[in-house]
Amino acid sequence: MTQSQSQAADACIDLRGTPCPLNFVRTKMRLEKLEPGSLLEVWLDPGEPIEQVPESLTMEGYSVERIEQRDDSFYALQVRRAAPTS
Repeated sequence: MTQSQSQAADACIDLRGTPCPLNFVRTKMRLEKLEPGSLLEVWLDPGEPIEQVPESLTMEGYSVERIEQRDDSFYALQVRRAAPTS
């Protein structure tokens, strides 16, 4: 995969218009419904959502793989649910 290509996500959630911290809570809940190793694409508004959600997910142990600005109106965040450790 090249840096300019995003990987196809296993699921997508549109959280544009959703305030913080509700967008983080909804992202985390959706990630926990996915199989370990799955990739979730999250659509977030500019400003506080794109500044706070990726950082909060990283602190929770999720892998933020890509942040891409789309149409100057929102961001697409790709985050992977970690595989379980044995």
